[in-house]
Amino acid sequence: MSQTPPPAAAAPAPAALLTWPDLTKRPQPAPDATIDYGPDALQKVDVWLPAGAGKHPVVVMVHGGCWTTSIADRRPMNWIADDLRRDGIAVWNVEYRGVDKSGGGYPGTFLDAGAAADALRTHAAQFHLDTKRIVVVGHSAGGHLALWLAGRSRIAPTSPLYTAHPLKIARVVSLGGLPDLEATAASPDNGCGVEVVAQLVGKPGARADVYADTSVPRLLPLGVPQDLVNGREDKIIPVRLGTDYVAAAQAKGDTATLHLVERTGHVELIAPESAAWARAKALIEAGLKK
Repeated sequence: MSQTPPPAAAAPAPAALLTWPDLTKRPQPAPDATIDYGPDALQKVDVWLPAGAGKHPVVVMVHGGCWTTSIADRRPMNWIADDLRRDGIAVWNVEYRGVDKSGGGYPGTFLDAGAAADALRTHAAQFHLDTKRIVVVGHSAGGHLALWLAGRSRIAPTSPLYTAHPLKIARVVSLGGLPDLEATAASPDNGCGVEVVAQLVGKPGARADVYADTSVPRLLPLGVPQDLVNGREDKIIPVRLGTDYVAAAQAKGDTATLHLVERTGHVELIAPESAAWARAKALIEAGLKK
């Protein structure tokens, strides 16, 4: 007599995506030092230093928040900064004036990001930092600024954003970034909205071309490897923004790769226990070995 087989066990439900409180309610690690790179209260860098002597490889870290200070500052990056510090990598976690602050927008937000990065050279001896091993990491809107930092040498001398000797960067890792400002402004489904782009770069007509020195595709080729780590379930940053940027960078001869991580949203990208951060960290370590 045949028997009916027992029903198959139901597959476990996928884990819920992280929310911002899931990250920010954790005990927050503290940096080892904070330096000023300008007179404004937001013109600061937190320095995270590994134990031990010697020249430390460095990650320049740029936070997101839709380029808007009231949405986010540098503190949400603290957990991955601490994770890198524990693994012998120094972190230069920069703050900058957002579009909602006096002096923010164009050119101030960009000048802040550049000045904060370049200040690393000024303080390298003080903190035993290796200026020949630098990777820039940015999250969300900070992914745009991280890639932009790598492209500063391509900015025309006539631009207010031009600098003759920008910090040399070995690699860029963008975590759910918005590299193409024109595409962002044309994408109402992005979590930052479209109005903020005009606040950042100026409305069309404010200059001859508001994207020429601000949007990363206009600066290609950057001449450094670029890795975009994006979450498949990210509701803030549409995946196509990463896919399209990588295609544009490759077409210009750059080494650019999109790393799409399953079961990953926007917060997982800066959560140290996540698969996305493990992927990003491996890319960072590879960039620092060069």
